[in-house]
Amino acid sequence: MNETNLSYWEYKTWLSNIDFTIIGSGIVGLSCALRLRTKFPKAKILILERGMLPNGASTKNAGFACFGSLSEILDDLNSHTEAEVLRLIQKRYQGLQLLRQHLGDQIIDYVQYGGYELFTTHDKILYEDCLSKIEQINSLLKPIFKSDVFCSKENIFNFNNIQPKYILNQFEGQINTGQMMEALLQKAQNSNIKILNNCTVTNFEDNNTAVEIKTDQFTFSTHKLLIATNGFASQLGIKQVKPARAQVLITHPIENLHIKGTFHLDKGYYYFRNIDNRILFGGGRNLDFKTEETTNLGQTQLIQQKLEEILHEVILPDTKFEIDRRWSGIMGVGDQKKSIIKPLSQHVFCGVRQGGMGVAIGSLVGTELADLL
Repeated sequence: MNETNLSYWEYKTWLSNIDFTIIGSGIVGLSCALRLRTKFPKAKILILERGMLPNGASTKNAGFACFGSLSEILDDLNSHTEAEVLRLIQKRYQGLQLLRQHLGDQIIDYVQYGGYELFTTHDKILYEDCLSKIEQINSLLKPIFKSDVFCSKENIFNFNNIQPKYILNQFEGQINTGQMMEALLQKAQNSNIKILNNCTVTNFEDNNTAVEIKTDQFTFSTHKLLIATNGFASQLGIKQVKPARAQVLITHPIENLHIKGTFHLDKGYYYFRNIDNRILFGGGRNLDFKTEETTNLGQTQLIQQKLEEILHEVILPDTKFEIDRRWSGIMGVGDQKKSIIKPLSQHVFCGVRQGGMGVAIGSLVGTELADLL
């Protein structure tokens, strides 16, 4: 759209007197907009989205309502203090509760089948270490969950080439990502929040009275700007966030599929679940971190082949299956797991770096971003 071609009506209705502009219509952006609407009932709120649909990870994720497998928590304790790890898990738990309260379990198709961690035959040391630390981590998490989170369980799903027991997290569940995002978008529209899709922000400038925003379609100004682009944050100058692509595939329906739950393998770098009698399976970023540090949505042969191999050898060893669809999403990660929620200047704010936990913490990050105002 040529800017000079914007009609009087288009400009006046959509782009004039904007109080709050949010970049990104994912979980964080929509949660932020809904919170702003509660705080400022008469404000003019606009969301700009680069994709036809929320384009980073919000509609691309695997729909895990999870807050960290045992090996991930132990790994985090190597680089964070106990208090920091506890705070991270508390926020993920609170965020999931908030999402469920906002939308309702039925709408997002929330089911709590539990989350299982599997260990490969090569991971014997990690496996034994995790088993030996179940009690220690349960007592660390007691203040949040009021009961034991982790226990060991026999291989009831007949996976192959793994250690004899899983570690089960009884509090983890799964959601329907599409239904969740549709419900959030619907809620935003019902709250008179405007969303413009296929619109990429190329630059912005805080000029002390307002923020001028340049997009690939038009330029306009807004009173406050809130950045909720997570995996794409570095493109807007937020250098503490690196993009991390996650590749995913899903099988065609499988008759009498007996696998139910969310599953982590290889320190959480692989993850799979049941949905509609299919297996949805993603991960493998650790095979080639450098290539996967990208904002390009696409797949690589290396990772897709590995996913298929694990499907054949571990997850569905005696079952015929065919792949129906492959895709990828872009997460935002950094050297710390804590999200960045802060002012960048007088009128510009950001809520980014979900570290692969957007479903869990997105609602909370969006709310906290809005509460900076």
